Amino acid sequence: MPRFLLVRLGALGDIVHGVPVAAALRRAFPAARIDWLVSARHREILDLVPVIDRRLVVNDRGGTSGGASLLAAIRELRRARYDVTIDLQGLIKSALLARSSGAPRVVGFAAPYLREPIARLLYTDICHPGGRGMYAPSETRHIVRLNLQLIEPLGVAPGDPEFPFDQVDSAPAGQMRERTGGRYALLNPGAAWPNKRWPPARFGALAAALRDRRGLMSVVLWGPGERQLGEAVAAQAAGAAVLSPQTSIADVIALARGAAVMVSGDTGPTHIGSAVGTPIVGLYGPTRPERNGPWLPEDLTVSRAQACQCHHLRRCQLEQMCLLDIQVDEVLRAVERRLDA
Repeated sequence: MPRFLLVRLGALGDIVHGVPVAAALRRAFPAARIDWLVSARHREILDLVPVIDRRLVVNDRGGTSGGASLLAAIRELRRARYDVTIDLQGLIKSALLARSSGAPRVVGFAAPYLREPIARLLYTDICHPGGRGMYAPSETRHIVRLNLQLIEPLGVAPGDPEFPFDQVDSAPAGQMRERTGGRYALLNPGAAWPNKRWPPARFGALAAALRDRRGLMSVVLWGPGERQLGEAVAAQAAGAAVLSPQTSIADVIALARGAAVMVSGDTGPTHIGSAVGTPIVGLYGPTRPERNGPWLPEDLTVSRAQACQCHHLRRCQLEQMCLLDIQVDEVLRAVERRLDA
């Protein structure tokens, strides 16, 4: 019975993009032990992934978020005696933790595909997907496809990506179904990076247009620290949008599964929606939809990535961020095409 450890500490969307690796290992090795090392602030999503046997939670940022200390986590990793550790993150920290597991094989990407290329020195098995790297302009493959190539050194064919998430009951999702008549658009205005946030007034105008043109109410999703942002969208929607209650990750999954369409920037809830099959219209600027976009071929993106001069920077370096070039009418047309599809 082989023992595998996956290392991806965060963030939410990146963890979602790594789930198909766990699913592919489970298909290839049904009796294997598959564990995942994750940051305490992001373990909630992995509780809903049934192909994982154990979530090893590390408090890698200090504070009171729970989880083991780094030293205690390393001790626990070594006790598990893993056969293979796969670093899905590509940082020096994640590579050090992967190597500290004591596994005889530590798999990771070649240097051009790493956020911190020196991490490559800590791997025993190097994956060479080809091309100039996931951040290079020539790289057009989705990160999900790239992640799946990490199991090829193990002699496992990646196959088609699978995102196994549990079906869960959700009181907030039930409330939103009742308030919207059972059919709604899910609008997510928040994002960790300020330059990934489309303005609340435009989300509100989009909600009003969807009600007037399609009879479709909208639910405004918000996460930690984003309530005021969600309230601003609802306030400017002329009664066409309702603010969701506070949600857990399980609630986000249930809301996404029930949505007729979801409109959002490049952020964790978008990738959750894409993983569970929600029709998506993504708004992209500082990141490229080819790499980070929605997964289904029917999904659409409205992108200014080609014009963006601040790729993969958390804050725009110009006077006006490129997402402000995206107007409501353009997004509305994309949403209507996605609904018609």
